[in-house]
Amino acid sequence: MALRRLAGRQQRSLSTLLVAEHDGTSVTDGTLAAVTASAALGDVHMLLGGEGSKAVAEAAASVAGVTSVSYNESASLSKGLAEEWTPVVLAAQAAGGHTHVVAAASAFSKSVMPRVAALLDVAQVSDVIEVKDDTTFVRPIYAGNALSTVVSADAVKVMTVRPTSFEKAAREGGSASVAEAGGAAETIGMSEWISEEVAVSDRPELSSAKTVISGGRGLKSGENFAMLDTLALKLNAAVGASRAAVDSGMCANDMQVGQTGKVVAPDLYIAVGISGAIQHLAGMKDSKTIVAINKDAEAPIFQVADYGLVADLFDACPELESKL
Repeated sequence: MALRRLAGRQQRSLSTLLVAEHDGTSVTDGTLAAVTASAALGDVHMLLGGEGSKAVAEAAASVAGVTSVSYNESASLSKGLAEEWTPVVLAAQAAGGHTHVVAAASAFSKSVMPRVAALLDVAQVSDVIEVKDDTTFVRPIYAGNALSTVVSADAVKVMTVRPTSFEKAAREGGSASVAEAGGAAETIGMSEWISEEVAVSDRPELSSAKTVISGGRGLKSGENFAMLDTLALKLNAAVGASRAAVDSGMCANDMQVGQTGKVVAPDLYIAVGISGAIQHLAGMKDSKTIVAINKDAEAPIFQVADYGLVADLFDACPELESKL
């Protein structure tokens, strides 16, 4: 009996369905990090969707570590609507018999993957920062103050991975096959894309920038965020914000760094007027070098900062700008 059970386990080889994101030209950096995270989970089969995804798939075939790429050019998938994507992901998983369904942690995957897990009747493992083996994963809990090692016994593991915790796979060096996903996606029609407002900036994207300068409630007003913009231009940095600054209406929600915002891990993170609430620290404490500017010497941000300046930001920022 034991031998039969062992043979049953060996019959099913590991393979990963990687639900990829792209900008119409190439896959995102987050997807490249997910490729690296999936390295120990068998062959990696990348799934792309939306108008123009064929061209992106042909480019993605060169990504190191990818076994095959499939695409579905249905227009209903172009805007990332979860209701439209879910049946496509489920069909691809069933067709390939994949043991793992993986995506980079993002607003898109946070909407799609829970639906996929629910319909597969499995428990999702979210925000994975380490893959120990094909059943064992490490993820942060309690706003990053503790790490949980999770062992999944589900037949299909549905998981999202934190992009900042994995190196990005090389865009060149692979030779994956490319094929159209079987069957066109039928429009579900439960939701409809109305419009979008995209902020255009010459600065790096917040989630992937090498340098990030973030402002908090200490800036007092949205107009004062202009100081950070000037510094960011000189440092070629992205501008972020604490939740307190966003909730106060000083800046847009997409600038928020933290547990309920974006998780960043740049080479340099400069926190200006940020006290260091737990939920904010969860989004930036993996940065290689952290600099804090705050006039409150007891601010929690100094506990994680590599360099701290106890000073009024309205004096420190102009002086810093003049020195750059």
